[in-house]
Parts: sequence; C-alpha cells; structure tokens
Amino acid sequence: MQEIFNKKIEGHKTVYVFVDASNIWAAQKSNGKLLDYEKIQKKLKEIFNPKKLEIFYYSAYPADGTRNYDLDGRHKFFTFLKKGLGFKVIKKQLKRIRTENEIGEEGIKEKGDMDVEISIDIMSNINNYDTVVLFSGDSDFLALVSYLKNHNKKVYIFSSKNNISTELRTSGDGYCDILTINDIWRNKLINKNTLR
Repeated sequence: MQEIFNKKIEGHKTVYVFVDASNIWAAQKSNGKLLDYEKIQKKLKEIFNPKKLEIFYYSAYPADGTRNYDLDGRHKFFTFLKKGLGFKVIKKQLKRIRTENEIGEEGIKEKGDMDVEISIDIMSNINNYDTVVLFSGDSDFLALVSYLKNHNKKVYIFSSKNNISTELRTSGDGYCDILTINDIWRNKLINKNTLR
C-alpha cells in the first residue's frame, strides 16, 4: 500500500500512532532531511479521518556532558511535540555501558532501545483503539503485529526501504516507505547530531 498517503482509508474511529524515533532516524539520515511531525499529524488525520488520534513519540537521548554539542535543542523539540502538537512523549537517557575489546582497551557503548516501552503501551491501550500506526522497521515488532491482527486491530507500518525487515513490511494491513512521501519533510539535515 505504497500510496497510503495519497488516499483516505475509511472505518478507523480511533487511531493510535507509535513513533520509534531512533529507528526512523535512519530514514532521516538517508533522506538528508528531518521529518515534519506537524505535517505527519495533519496527513494522518486526512487519511484516517479518525474521531480520535493519539500520537506517542519514543526517544532515548544522551546524558548531559556526554556530547561536544548543545542538547538544549533536543529538549525544546520534546516540549514542542508535547505542548505544541499534543503528542505523548516518552523519553529516557541513553544507558552508558563500559566495554572492553579483545586487547583490553576500554570504551563506552550507548543503548537506548525503546521497543519494550512501545510494546507495553500498545498492549496497555489495546481496548482504546481500532487502528495502530507504527513508525518503525524493527522485526522485533512482528509478533506484536500478529497479535494485534488476531485481535481484530488494523496495523499500518511506516518505515523506509533500507530500514525495514521483509517480514514486518508484509505483516500489517498496509506499508508505506516514508522516503517516497515528499510533503512530510522539512529543512535539510545539516548536522547528523541534530534532533531525532
């Protein structure tokens, strides 16, 4: 359903959208632009014409003092999503794990996977929606998508061609490659350290 953004889909009274920011970040880097979440919100309303639309945004962010650039913009972006657009923003600090390679050199690995948080919220709200829109390409969601469909929920997957598993792409009721949709993007991505 590559044309999903170009037509209306009827029969979706309550739509819950779950955005896996770190997964979608790969699409933004590939496209060299940032997604415009205000335009996405408007477009989803046009497509599904729901009585209720809820958007959940999940992001892990670096701890203060771990970067050589200012993180203030990231927190302003979270505030804009929450207060400006009415998103439910779920965030946590990246976990820093000490590592050691085979020759004994120490390093730091950062981990910020939020698949568990997304899955818990999808399941805990299962009686509140009839349609799920998942912005992610992570194959870990495959079992969850199957469960939702077995419980009469519609599921649409939004990701990008280089960042989605074949199994997840074909598991839902529709798939859209966000790289092909021109009017949901904003300014060019100048610095790859920019907001996710």
